Amino acid sequence: MAPEEKAPVAGTRVGGQPLSMDASESCAASRTNGLAGMLREWVAIAYWKAEWKPLAWITTIFLICYYLPVGNARFDNAVMEAFHLVKWYAQEHVLLCLVPAFFIAGAIAVFVSQEGVMKYLGPTAPKYISYPVASVSGTVLAVCSCTVLPLFAGIWMRGAGLGPATAFLYSGPAINVLAIILTARILGIELGIARAVGAVAFSVVIGLLMRLIFRKEEQERADAAAAVIMPQADEARPLWKTAVYFALMVGILVFANWGKPTETIGLWYAIYSSKWFVTAALAALFAVALVAWFDVSALKVSISGAIVGALALAFPSEPLIPYTAGAVLLSLVTTTSNGETEEWFNESWQFAKQIIPLLLIGVLVAGFLLGRPDKEGMIPNVWVAGLVGGNSLGANVFASIFGAFMYFATLTEVPIVEGLIGSGMGKGPALALLLAGPALSLPSMLVIRSVMGTKKTVVFIALVCVMATISGMIFGAVVD
Repeated sequence: MAPEEKAPVAGTRVGGQPLSMDASESCAASRTNGLAGMLREWVAIAYWKAEWKPLAWITTIFLICYYLPVGNARFDNAVMEAFHLVKWYAQEHVLLCLVPAFFIAGAIAVFVSQEGVMKYLGPTAPKYISYPVASVSGTVLAVCSCTVLPLFAGIWMRGAGLGPATAFLYSGPAINVLAIILTARILGIELGIARAVGAVAFSVVIGLLMRLIFRKEEQERADAAAAVIMPQADEARPLWKTAVYFALMVGILVFANWGKPTETIGLWYAIYSSKWFVTAALAALFAVALVAWFDVSALKVSISGAIVGALALAFPSEPLIPYTAGAVLLSLVTTTSNGETEEWFNESWQFAKQIIPLLLIGVLVAGFLLGRPDKEGMIPNVWVAGLVGGNSLGANVFASIFGAFMYFATLTEVPIVEGLIGSGMGKGPALALLLAGPALSLPSMLVIRSVMGTKKTVVFIALVCVMATISGMIFGAVVD
């Protein structure tokens, strides 16, 4: 009988030949090293999956810095234009436009009930009420595309529907009575009438389209708002007092920013000549209202008024000095008062923190690319003039997009369009720029996105540009 074969054991080969310990350890080490290598690869892959974005940003910024065309005349000029524009913006708009707008937005958040906003501007409010109210409210303000942003954010966060809120957002800077009159006098009655009709129609149509496109989200938002609205509390003061309080703030905003007309005679120039006296009178009435209706300390208000008055007498040719002092003192008075006035300042400050950095970044970028209204940035003006000539589809599209991204202060769009028309711009692209330009700007786009999100912002911009393009095409075909 054949002897039984023994099963191979560790350290031996089949057939009984011994396997050396060194070879065995080598195989085990190889397997271990292979697993360790695969593990290291997986760890590296997982690491770079998390870190590739920072690396990409750092690499991009490094390459931009490395290849900066410093010394190139156009680049150096564009950099200076960016700083010139942001300096001009800070001097002319932050104090005069944005500071009052922030106080008004904060007041909306504190003194306007959510029930009131929902009743007149909410998603379920009757359209024949909400859209006229939004359009008229924006028209009364007559502000630029940046100044309207705190007010838009205020009513949006208070529960206004998307349609009425965007109608207000467009109408504020676009439906400016003085700008429309100036357009008719300088650029012709046809453009003036077309701008007036187009701006009023745009505010309503854009609001309705925004409501239609995002109807599902709006319905969900309306249901959520209805679920959390508490029963209306007793008002701290009569409605007419709150209305007067807002009217005084709006009056200060409007008259402090009243632009100088082209002619030195007539009603508009008379208002411009006396605008600081009117602003001072409104501010005095506003101070009285704070003491009488909002329980602000009469002593604090009196001291503040005396300081502002002394500065006005000491610097009669520098009205911004007492104006700025008044804004600072109002902030101090409200922050050192308990109750709703302190809450008012806190809400205003929240809007300022959210909006001002984005606006200044946007102004810098706009100045670098496009320059100031009468200057040139990285993009040559001859390119712009060449692209808006005639009444082609391309000219109207470019005019609407160019207008949407460029920053126009109130009334500055008219002389810019006048110069472009002199360089060969068609009447259609001129209207497209006038309808898209005042309502939008690169700085305002950044803020709108922070308020209502990327998707809604993109759709709003697209609607403005598309409708401006169509209007330009039709108007150009009729008048040219």
